[in-house]
Order: sequence, then C-alpha cells, then structure tokens
Amino acid sequence: MRQYLNWKTYLIIIAVFIVGASLSYTNTLATKLANEERKNIKQFVDVIKIQAISNDPVVFQYANLVLQQNRTIPLILTDEKDNIISQNNLDSIKVAKDTSYVRRRLDEFRQLHPPVEFSYISGKQRVYYGESYLLRQLRYYPYVQLTIIVIFLLIVIFAITSAQRSLQNQVWAGLSKETAHQLGTPLSSMEGWLQILHDEDEGNEAVEEMRKDLDRLKLIADRFSKVGSAPQLIEENLVERMNNMVAYIQKRAPSKVKIALHTDTQEILVNMSGPLFDWVLENLIRNALDAMDGKGNIDIRLMDQKQQVIIDVSDTGKGIPKYQVKKIFTPGFTTKKRGWGLGLSLAKRIVEQFHHGSLFVKQTEVGRGTTFRIILRR
Repeated sequence: MRQYLNWKTYLIIIAVFIVGASLSYTNTLATKLANEERKNIKQFVDVIKIQAISNDPVVFQYANLVLQQNRTIPLILTDEKDNIISQNNLDSIKVAKDTSYVRRRLDEFRQLHPPVEFSYISGKQRVYYGESYLLRQLRYYPYVQLTIIVIFLLIVIFAITSAQRSLQNQVWAGLSKETAHQLGTPLSSMEGWLQILHDEDEGNEAVEEMRKDLDRLKLIADRFSKVGSAPQLIEENLVERMNNMVAYIQKRAPSKVKIALHTDTQEILVNMSGPLFDWVLENLIRNALDAMDGKGNIDIRLMDQKQQVIIDVSDTGKGIPKYQVKKIFTPGFTTKKRGWGLGLSLAKRIVEQFHHGSLFVKQTEVGRGTTFRIILRR
C-alpha cells in the first residue's frame, strides 16, 4: 500500500478525519439543541393552558411575559383541524404581503416535527414549530467547514506542488549549466590535441573517429547549456531530424532490434530546438531499447494534423506497471540498476516548457510494450 500513499493522501485522510469528527460533534449538539427547543415548546403550551384556566391577573401577566420571551423558535398555533389561529416569530413582512406564506410554513413545520397537541377551552389545539436560526446554523456549519477545508487543501497542494516544481526546475537548470560549463574546458583542450594529431598524421582513421566522438561530446554539452536556459526555436523539417536520429541509433542498436519511422509526408515544418528535440527522441528510443532485452521492434509514427503534430514511440518491451506510470517523469525515479532517473524528466521539460507541447504515456501493458506520445502544437 505504501506505493499509493504520499503526502497528498495523508492530507486528505487528516481532512476527512477532521470533517468526520466535526460532523459527529455538531450533530450531537444539534440533537441536544433540538430537544431543548421541544421542551421550550411544551413550556409554551403549558403557559397557554395557564392563561386559559386562570383568572388571576398576575398569573395572566406572567404568562404573557413568558410567551413574549420566545423570540427564536418560529411556531404556528392551529385548532384540531389545522386552521391557523396565530403565529409567532415568522417574517412579519412576508406575513403581511403574502396570504399563503403562513400556510406554506405550516406545511414545512409539519414535515420537520410532530405537533404538540393540548386541550383548550374551545377544543383541542396544536402547536407546530420549526427550527431556530441558531439550530439551522449549527446544522449547516459542518458543510461550510467541509467546503473551507477542501478549498484550503486544494490551495496547499497547488502551492506545495508549484514550489516543488519550481525548485526542481532551478536545480536541473543549475545542474545543466554547470555540467555544460565543466565540459567546456576539457573539450576545448581535446579539440586542440586532436588538431595536433591531425596535422602530424593526416588521414589517420583513429583520429577521424576520435573527431566524431568529440563532436558528439560537444553536442551533449550544447544540449546541457540549452536545457539550462530557454532555447531559441527555429523552423525545421521534423521528418528530416527524426530520420537522422533513427539512422544514428539503428547503427548502435542490437541487430535484432528494428527501428522504423512511419510517416505519410517527407516535410513537416515545426518551430523547434533541433538539438534538444533530438535528445527527447533519443531518450525515448534508448528507454525502449533497455526494455526489450536485445530484440523487438520500435515503431515511430508521425502524424501531421492541422492544429498539431503527433509523434508516437511504441516498443514491444516489458511495459510499465500501472502504479509506476505517474512516477516515471519524476526526477530521480528509475527502475534501472544504473541510472539517475533524469532522462524522462528532462525530456518532459524540453517538450512542455520549451516547445509548449505535451509528453505522456499513451498506453502501456506489462509484457506487451509501451507507447509514449508527444504532441507539438502549431
């Protein structure tokens, strides 16, 4: 279960516990207050009875005083046929303007509580009553609290996630710049030594191969420098760059692995940083190679649409377990024995932040393979 738990899950569990405890406690208070209000209504009925049977003016005045003190519980007095006799603590303006208002409130009270029935001089009478303003507030309070907690949680999660993403971006940008800077000096020195070797033994095959490796190292250093800052996007033919990358990796891939590019056109012009996009494609293909144990197929499908360009990179490798799909773009996450877990996170940064597109796992199945999708919006 630990693989499904993180700090967001714990926050939600704590919030649910707080809301559950609050709901339970509030419902207890509301029940007690409702019982107290029913007792008050019964006392109100007792006062009406005293008024009916007492001829003592002092008792009558005291009874009136008790009746006037009820300023919170709305109630309606009716006869045994529910004909309205009087009302108390209803909206006086609505009572004056709307003749059916009291009748509607009576129907509402009838649904809320059973009436308190008593015998009077003229026959039986009933008291229907509603809930006080305080009791209504108490009942609604947990839902207001739940809304506030949910909003607060969303804000906290968004703030922490944004802060983490910003910190990660700063770390990777700083690391990339420093790596490019550190590679610069030895590469310049190596280029000088290679020039000396070339001048002394022109046409030496070993020197030419070393020159190719040096150019490759310079390209890697250039990529790191571009990751550390926003690159300039230039309109290029995406098909040509992808063909070159596929050809480059095919020569270095195991002989039983076939890499194929499928496209209906030979020219798709896209604003891009060529070296960085090559890095993205190279990362995806190398991950596919690692997942296939030396044999299988890698199919790259390029689809040119009006609003966007779609690139699907599919392999016939091991696939990715469902619980790992959301983690594979997290910096530092890797399933390899040797690896830093930076390739896919940097690839996602290049596609989404620099090219304003998106990179995600379109489909994966353990034992059958994985498809990554890149979307470049025009």
